Amino acid sequence: MSIGHTLLGLLESGPRHGYDLKRAFDEKFGHDRPLHYGQVYSTMSRLLKHGLVEVDGIEAGGGPERKRYAITAAGITDVEHWLGTPEKPEEYLQSTLYTKVVLALLTHRDASVVLDAQRSEHLRSMRILTDRKRKGDLADQLICDHALFHLEADLRWLELTAARLDKLRAAVAA
Repeated sequence: MSIGHTLLGLLESGPRHGYDLKRAFDEKFGHDRPLHYGQVYSTMSRLLKHGLVEVDGIEAGGGPERKRYAITAAGITDVEHWLGTPEKPEEYLQSTLYTKVVLALLTHRDASVVLDAQRSEHLRSMRILTDRKRKGDLADQLICDHALFHLEADLRWLELTAARLDKLRAAVAA
């Protein structure tokens, strides 16, 4: 996820302080990984340097000055470009799991143990996500669906690989 573009998009609804941006980000996108304040302020500093945001006001208080940031026309254009650019699909052509299975075979270990352990971990993760989905709002349900669909695809791969272990063992031994 592009933190900078996300913060810019949040600014399109109006100027905000860094604290407000962090809170909005965490509420909408940071359920599993909330932003650190330092990350917000370093990102805002970079966006300011590149002319994508401007300081809309500074408020003095009991602590440090609070800057209110506003998105610029260049920032809006940048968000439009980012939203319109498709993400590269993750193809997982060289996964750690595949490497573990092949190494197990190369070292004469039982690769089915690796596959079984991974299957158990995937199912555990799916149970947690399903529970979260059941209790969550629409945004949380969509995030969980995305993760669950990926885990389901991984499970299909695990089953297919388990069915082909003898052929894979012969292929890596050659």
